[in-house]
Amino acid sequence: MSKEMLSALDALESEKGVKKEVVIEALEAALVSAYKRNYGQAQNVEVEFDQKKGDIHVYAVKEVTDEVFDSRLEVSLKEALAINEAYEVGDDIRFEVTPKDFGRIAAQTAKQVIMQRVREAERSIIYDQYIKYENEIMQGVVERRDSRYIYVNLGKIEAILSKSDQMPNEHYEPHDRIKVYVTKVENTPKGPQVYVSRTHPDLVKRLFEQEVPEIYDGTVEIVSIAREAGDRTKMAVRSHDDNVDSVGTCVGPRGQRVQAIVNELSGENMDIIEWVDDPAEYIANALNPAQVVDVTFDPTNDKAVTVIVPDYQLSLAIGKRGQNARLAAKLTGYKIDIKSETEADELADQPATPSTSEAAEPATDAAPTEATPEAAPTVSDDSAAAND
Repeated sequence: MSKEMLSALDALESEKGVKKEVVIEALEAALVSAYKRNYGQAQNVEVEFDQKKGDIHVYAVKEVTDEVFDSRLEVSLKEALAINEAYEVGDDIRFEVTPKDFGRIAAQTAKQVIMQRVREAERSIIYDQYIKYENEIMQGVVERRDSRYIYVNLGKIEAILSKSDQMPNEHYEPHDRIKVYVTKVENTPKGPQVYVSRTHPDLVKRLFEQEVPEIYDGTVEIVSIAREAGDRTKMAVRSHDDNVDSVGTCVGPRGQRVQAIVNELSGENMDIIEWVDDPAEYIANALNPAQVVDVTFDPTNDKAVTVIVPDYQLSLAIGKRGQNARLAAKLTGYKIDIKSETEADELADQPATPSTSEAAEPATDAAPTEATPEAAPTVSDDSAAAND
């Protein structure tokens, strides 16, 4: 271990980006362990690596005491003063104890530990490189798959795409190039681990930021996204410039911008609506493409509304399997109860029952559909019948 070691450390730093100081620190720690193991020593030992010559020196560290109980750890004040008159009780003195054949032994015993530290340093570099991509889009190549995951090569690391993060309308084959949303980057004992998704709502947001310059620079803001991956997404946008149409900007000339995102998401439908301050108008917009006649807020619950639609628009407002109403509820954050005009008129014509004060509460069993903004809103049986 001399000039060859210094050359190897320089090459390691230039080729793999592992700092020389990190390796030397690991080397010194490994040599301490090697010395104690091979020479049966248990005293305090320090190893010093000369970065100029590549030489290795082993020192036994002993404390200056009035009375010596363990000669391996202590040295008397008299002996210390013979070395240097400045020594006092409590000082540490280093005595060189480097064995003649220690270079050979050190090279054999320290190799694995050094390589382990090098791997740890490389893992740290990779973690630092990929943590900045958390909550961002990256493009990768499908490498392989097993019963639980699909592994996507992002360059220096394989990311994990779980079943819940895979689009139900997509089939991934090796060598397919896909864009993924990085949901989490962890520094685990086995090395950095990157988790990616194709179903996360923010994937849509990042795709629009890439495709629409006005969103990227903040002129147009994405306020809310509700997504059922692989099928349909509703997105509410607003403009911070009166001269910029938020919806038209996202759609693009002849629909080119939104079509590029639809193609990237394998045909997932996109409903882009305008966000407005008026909650009633916003809710009506969210139920697009259905026409809304009236929006009535529940006086007992400021996050619940009843929406009246024309009879022939009821199925459209509810959507296939209640999807349109469900996405509108997620988008707006309101619990939405949809009724046709006929049903609303019948309820209005019903005489109030004097026997109870509950007449003021909205009837629940007559509602065609009720969508809530929770992650898994439910639709009543009457809704399904109306939709069919």
